Amino acid sequence: VQLQASGGGLVQAGGSLRLSCAASPGTFSSYSAGWFRQAPGKEREFVAAIKLPSTTYYADSVKGRFTISRDNAKNTIYLLMNGLKPEDTAVYYCAAGRVITSSVRTARAYNNWGQGTQVTVSS
Repeated sequence: VQLQASGGGLVQAGGSLRLSCAASPGTFSSYSAGWFRQAPGKEREFVAAIKLPSTTYYADSVKGRFTISRDNAKNTIYLLMNGLKPEDTAVYYCAAGRVITSSVRTARAYNNWGQGTQVTVSS
C-alpha cells in the first residue's frame, strides 16, 4: 500500500485547506483511513478517521471544523479543514489499515503511512 499526501500550505487563521491522500487502487475500499498530525516537539496526534463503510471519528479539537471523506473511485481520502487556527499548524499524515473501532484514534493501529504534508496557519 502506497499513500501520497498533498494539499498542505500556508494559510491565515480562519482560512481553509483541503488535504488529499492518494492510495494504491482498492486501498480505501478495504482499509480504514485516518489523518494524524505532529507539531514540532510534540507527539503525533489523532485528527480524524473514516472506518468502513463510512463511519467518521474526530478529535475534539477539530470537531465541527474538519471533515474527512473518501472517494473509492479515485482511491483518495480528503480532509477538509475550515476555520483553521494557529494551533492546527503541524505536519499532517494520512494512514490506512485494518483498524478496529476501539483503535481508530491510535497511530500504531495503522500500518501504512504517507509521507506527510505541512500545514502552517498564521495568526
